[in-house]
Amino acid sequence: MFEIKKIIGSLLMPLPLLGLLTLVMVFLAIAHKRKALYLGFVSILTLMLISTPFIGQSLIAASNNPAWQFNQAKHPKLDNIVVLGCSIMPNSRLAANHQLGDCALARLLEGVKLAHHYPNATLYVSGGGFANTTNSQLMFETAKALGIKGSRIKQNPLAMDTAEEAKRLAIYLVDKKTALVTSASHMPRAKDLFNAQGVDVIPAATDFQDFSQYPTYKQFIPNDDVLVAVTRVAHEKIGSAWVSVRRWIDPEAL
Repeated sequence: MFEIKKIIGSLLMPLPLLGLLTLVMVFLAIAHKRKALYLGFVSILTLMLISTPFIGQSLIAASNNPAWQFNQAKHPKLDNIVVLGCSIMPNSRLAANHQLGDCALARLLEGVKLAHHYPNATLYVSGGGFANTTNSQLMFETAKALGIKGSRIKQNPLAMDTAEEAKRLAIYLVDKKTALVTSASHMPRAKDLFNAQGVDVIPAATDFQDFSQYPTYKQFIPNDDVLVAVTRVAHEKIGSAWVSVRRWIDPEAL
């Protein structure tokens, strides 16, 4: 079920979805050239438009709310800091930090910053992986390299998605003051899943995406960073829809 969910979710992202539509165009071209040309034009135009800062920013703005930043002045004490996993690129020839993807590294840096500010808080690093490498292990090693004592860090290496992370960590976090560190676009769904497990987390978002200040001449030029940001937001919309479906089928599922 996990693999099927990931495959379907990945295929619904902008690039593979529009790529599939382009393949459909090729098949249609055999019998209906006009329809194929129209579909291909719309697919390519849509991909280009959502890749421009001008259009892309409007699609991602609501999912990058600055209010989700952690405010240290409002929280003089923390018991726990939870850093959720993200992308990794396993390569045993590289140091741990070089095997963390951009969003995983951004999350960990925010968690380490908070761990330095709250020396009595426990730092939880979470996330499974592949190729005998996990998010949690790479984050553990990187956090130690950045000055956090190993005795303060707890790993959660078996969780393969956010729902599992919330379920596996809840027992350690209930009734504790806990900061939840994840990407801004991921925060609403992550917070919802932890709340559902009885954990009242404090958002500590990072990895914000904002292209509003790009120069005018760049606003209308397709940009791969914008496409990545739009894809992340699409991933979260699909993820939230999946959570709603699971809860409709079984209210106790997530």
